Amino acid sequence: MRSSYRTLDRGTVRDILLVCVADAVVGASFGAIAVTGGLDPWVPIVMSVLVFAGGAQFAAVGVVLAGGSPVAAVLAALVLNARLLPFGFAVADVLDDRRRRWTRLAGAHLITDETVAFALRHTDPARRRAVFRLCGIALFVTWNLAVAGGAVAGTGLGDPTALGLDAAFPAVLLALVLPALRDRATRTAALLGATIALAATPYLPPGVPVLLALLGLTPYLRPPRPTWPDQPGGSA
Repeated sequence: MRSSYRTLDRGTVRDILLVCVADAVVGASFGAIAVTGGLDPWVPIVMSVLVFAGGAQFAAVGVVLAGGSPVAAVLAALVLNARLLPFGFAVADVLDDRRRRWTRLAGAHLITDETVAFALRHTDPARRRAVFRLCGIALFVTWNLAVAGGAVAGTGLGDPTALGLDAAFPAVLLALVLPALRDRATRTAALLGATIALAATPYLPPGVPVLLALLGLTPYLRPPRPTWPDQPGGSA
């Protein structure tokens, strides 16, 4: 495994660091928003350690601050995080460790949009695992420290959303996805999914349009046609 880390190119390490910087900004924003909204500082801190999913955390806190019940907040977070299920299938080989079950559980906790995106950029199994773990651990530490800092700072940051800091996360994620869009099939599926999500957004609760975007993959889920051996007397 150590040799795998040594083979990581500087570009990948640089991109991971950039994502960590962006996540630090968003994490501080989340901590500040939660505290300025009336929650105790320990709430966003504990939530970040146990949940470790920025979108789900924003959704849950948003429901609570809007007057919703804790049950509604949990459901909103679960709906938004349901997208991580297919992500887990995509990086199943990275999490497969028959020797130590706890590493699989820890790895599952580190599944995020970024860690999956970085892992899918590589085809070598050892390098995929190294990239996934490096990105996951770096983001986990950065995110939680940033959330704690934002929660402690509290009202000192003012209104982070007014500064547009919440836009840093999707902007960096888009930058990571752009290289994959060079493939025509991927590009078509992404555009179809985005169209479905945008059309459903005005009518459905937050999180549901994201799940419906998976329908963009439908045209590519057809099983491959079987190939039959040439019949006797048939043309080659």
